[in-house]
Amino acid sequence: MKSSVLGSGLRVVAAPCPTNTVYIGLAMDAGTRDEEDGESGMAHFTEHLSFKGTARRTSRRIITRMESVGGDLNAFTGKEETVYYCTCQREHFGRAMDMLFDVVFHSLYPQEEMDKEVEVVVDEIESYNDSPSELIYDDFEALLFDGHPLGRNILGDATLLRQYRSEDIRRYADRLYTPDRAVLFVYGNIEMKDILRHIPQETLPKAGCTHVRQPVERRHEVMERVMEKDTHQAHIMMGAQSYGGNDSRQLALFLANNILGGPGLSSRLNLALREKRGLVYSVDSTLTTYTDTGVWAIYFGCDHEDTGKCKRLVRRELQRLCDAPLSDRALNAAKRQITGQIALSYDGFENVAIGMGKRMLHYGRTQTKDELIERIHALTAEQVWQAARDVFDPARLTTLEYR
Repeated sequence: MKSSVLGSGLRVVAAPCPTNTVYIGLAMDAGTRDEEDGESGMAHFTEHLSFKGTARRTSRRIITRMESVGGDLNAFTGKEETVYYCTCQREHFGRAMDMLFDVVFHSLYPQEEMDKEVEVVVDEIESYNDSPSELIYDDFEALLFDGHPLGRNILGDATLLRQYRSEDIRRYADRLYTPDRAVLFVYGNIEMKDILRHIPQETLPKAGCTHVRQPVERRHEVMERVMEKDTHQAHIMMGAQSYGGNDSRQLALFLANNILGGPGLSSRLNLALREKRGLVYSVDSTLTTYTDTGVWAIYFGCDHEDTGKCKRLVRRELQRLCDAPLSDRALNAAKRQITGQIALSYDGFENVAIGMGKRMLHYGRTQTKDELIERIHALTAEQVWQAARDVFDPARLTTLEYR
């Protein structure tokens, strides 16, 4: 894995890929958290509009430029980043680079395209509102980070979105879409010198963004909220604020969470709620990591009359992890499971590429699969126990329920 920093502030990170496919992207340090008051939903809306025309290309030409050679061009918006990425065969690398830099740094955000695209985003919002099992994650973060930009919904508010004009989007992009807030990531068999040669230096705008994010203060208070949704099932989320990506305890919590409610059917929550009692179709325990904070949350849907029983069972499993450290046998089994999951996940080359870019963007460093697995093997039962006691404490849970 190699990296470089250009005079414009643009960071470049590259790693070889065992196929002829190349995964390329620009990760921008611009997400929902970076919106100012009155800009709700603008990060995501800007992502959509970036494909609607540049100084050199119409929206139709942007759509067909990579698809005509079998490639794929896409993007997504998160709370702390917007990522534009392209997948193509190695021989079309130069085409993909040119397209990415044009879309990210030279979009015009034409008003006539905004007027059409805003209705697409509003439909996306309404579709999301019709999916309580997805919507509850956003509502839970809004509860945990009440009053902070991290609590904002990524999609924004339909009424406000319809009020935005082209100059509003350009002002947002001029503030945050600068090379010093960007990472170019390349996962493929391309030499660093060839990557640097394809960067259109003359098209990069000047650096100098002074935007500073509002810090997060970790809260420990207990909060409970019930929202009337008139759904067939009750949808429930229980959790708390957790650690940021730079926190040394994050990896121990990652292992503890995998034991509790990871993707395996043998997770403690799945065994307690589904396999033994048939109370839920699925139960998930997830960790969302931001740079300076995080969200740990358990989600399940169940019959309304079973909500009390399910909550008690969840608290019981949490208490088990908090009561005593894992035995050597249990710790080794947990490490074996999670390192196997990690090894398999590295076959998803697109996610590997995006993860590489995001890690460089937010933490200024990279991490190989072997380095991550080595760090997991170094964890002690005491470290896992202390992280579980700090975050999983059943007496400090925030609960959100749709019913």
